[in-house]
Amino acid sequence: MSDEKKHERGSVKPGDTSERVGMKIISERGGDPEEIREKLIDAIGAEFSTYYHYTNLRTHLAGHEDYKEIAEDARLEDRAHFELAMPRVYELGGMIPRELSDFMDRASCAHPYLPEDPTAENILEVLLEAERCAIRTWAEMCDLTQGVDPRTYDMAQRILQEEIDHEAWFVELLSMERDGEVNPAGHFVRDEPGDAPLSTNNRFNRSA
Repeated sequence: MSDEKKHERGSVKPGDTSERVGMKIISERGGDPEEIREKLIDAIGAEFSTYYHYTNLRTHLAGHEDYKEIAEDARLEDRAHFELAMPRVYELGGMIPRELSDFMDRASCAHPYLPEDPTAENILEVLLEAERCAIRTWAEMCDLTQGVDPRTYDMAQRILQEEIDHEAWFVELLSMERDGEVNPAGHFVRDEPGDAPLSTNNRFNRSA
């Protein structure tokens, strides 16, 4: 019986720090690690943008404390999405842009600005459309990574599930606020604000 272990050596030379096995295996499976990395930067740019702009949107929901609570969950979970996926950019040999303005220019979705007429209805519409763009973004990341990059795929599908939660929340709230219609999300409340049950990285690093 041979003493050689199947995965002991590969295309990266022992001790070589100029290449990463974690990227090589993506290429070997038919994926493009550089393309994945760049789209990931765009995607987490949008998450960072929504975290910032949702802060403003939530503030202007004064008097609608139930809406504010849901907006707060979405706001904090979008921050969790950024923090979950950001290290993956570096694992793939990249970095987030040095200038915040450059980062925001790259965001995969339009910034969810406070509307000129900041009624609850108008704010809920902005929140809903931001979540829908996030769903499209992370669905694309899932398609790009499925079968070739299991680590990024795992992150993307967990974030996607929470973005779908967020869309359902705002469909429910906007349906009642604008149309007086019951259109339930069917979800239970989070344990804590911004709990991010599928995407939080606090379980790995509670100091974050």
